[in-house]
Amino acid sequence: MLAEVQRFFRELADSGINLTIFYDAFDFSRFVTGLGNTLLLIVLSAFLSIVIGALGAAVLTLGKGPGAALVRAYVALFRNTPLLVQMYFFYFAIGGMMPVSQDELGLPVPLLGSFSWAVISLSLYAGAFNVETFRSGIGAVHSSYEEAALALGFGRVQAFISVTVPLALRFSFASLSNNLVDLTKATTVAYAIGVAELLYVSNQIWSDSLNTIEMMNVMLLVYLTLTGGVVFIINRIEAAMRLPGFGLEGA
Repeated sequence: MLAEVQRFFRELADSGINLTIFYDAFDFSRFVTGLGNTLLLIVLSAFLSIVIGALGAAVLTLGKGPGAALVRAYVALFRNTPLLVQMYFFYFAIGGMMPVSQDELGLPVPLLGSFSWAVISLSLYAGAFNVETFRSGIGAVHSSYEEAALALGFGRVQAFISVTVPLALRFSFASLSNNLVDLTKATTVAYAIGVAELLYVSNQIWSDSLNTIEMMNVMLLVYLTLTGGVVFIINRIEAAMRLPGFGLEGA
């Protein structure tokens, strides 16, 4: 079966459509590696950005001191500067000041590699948008819910965690889905610091095989699939957490 698929794409290449990733083992291996790195970037960055967003929104809601001011400064900085500039700053400026070790050949080995810096940059960038997403979700929860919890003997923090947060999350799904789709597309920026993600390896493939148009179309389909998958997962989670009648007060 595999041999027949490879033969088909070789014959297709002879007709002018050169999809080497489907018949050349080396290109296929590079492509799969790049796709795997992209998926790992998406999963790690999405998880960390959600954690950052949730913690930041909690600080803004529950606190008014230096912590809240620091979160607001973080959000303003990362929302209003380009992701590429942030990634360069972390990789070259911060990374350049960090200690390095040596491998068996005496070559320098940085404490954090380009992949780690990409995850950090993407997480902080998307996290700043998620702070506002979750903060807006918290603001959408009517104060009567918290008042009812306080009347039942809940403390303010306990009422926030047990009542406000689960309801606010339901208001946040639509905006969160947009943020994670943007994050999925933004993983291509990791190309700039040498992370072997999908765009990076595709560039290598089309440079070697001279099939730029074919690889561009493949990338388009892959990213459409990835973003569609993110939206599908968020929608499924939203459907599973839906409360009958909740959120319809204004309908």
